[in-house]
Amino acid sequence: MAYSVQLYTVRDAIEQDLPGTIRRLAEIGYTQVEPYKFAERAEEFAKAFAENGIVAPTGHAPLLSSDQDEIFSAAKRLGIGTVIDPFVPAEKWQDAETIRDTATRLNAAAKKGAEYGIRVGYHNHWWELESKVEGTNALEYFASLLDPEVVLEVDAYWVAVGGENPLAVLKRLGDRVVAVHLKDGPVNEDRKAQQPAGQGKVDIWGVIGAVKNLEVGVVEFDDYSGDIFEGVAQSLRYLEAGAPEASETGASK
Repeated sequence: MAYSVQLYTVRDAIEQDLPGTIRRLAEIGYTQVEPYKFAERAEEFAKAFAENGIVAPTGHAPLLSSDQDEIFSAAKRLGIGTVIDPFVPAEKWQDAETIRDTATRLNAAAKKGAEYGIRVGYHNHWWELESKVEGTNALEYFASLLDPEVVLEVDAYWVAVGGENPLAVLKRLGDRVVAVHLKDGPVNEDRKAQQPAGQGKVDIWGVIGAVKNLEVGVVEFDDYSGDIFEGVAQSLRYLEAGAPEASETGASK
């Protein structure tokens, strides 16, 4: 499997030098990226991707709060096949009615995306797992309300921070999961404490193995106390080396 990197990870570098950042990721060995808020800089991204042999199978965009036609047009320009809404705030996950409304709106976005030949998905944080609604966590309740064509990109780290076992959640969500965010660390809300894959408490290979329909694994740091390019390079080296022992059970090492 080819691995991707979420460009939010290197957001400061992108603000300073977008072409140079994409070139540096390519030099590290990445052939895929996951851009965020890509509609605003679609042409810059397109040029940098073409120059460095980069593709973007997935991308993050605020589908529920921005112009969807603009987002889907930019996605098509960049070759993004799946547009993922990355953030619905914690207060929207506290009751069934509000969650149903979010699901309805994402289902509608998926219908519009289909007109462009683009699939729609959602990416979680920890609060969707902390919140319990009608006997389950809010993320799984939400998933039960989505149309079949809507997919999920599960951030296994945040699932663990939210108090759930990532492997168990991934298995219950089943084929709806097509992408995972791969980050590691002490499994808490301290973003600066996040670590390259294989250096923290997350069972990275167990997470990968728990997804039957996995299309892409996306390296991500929300923040990092060291050199971020070295961090993403270490993650890629660990992933490309392959699993020493693929785990079948457990949430952490």
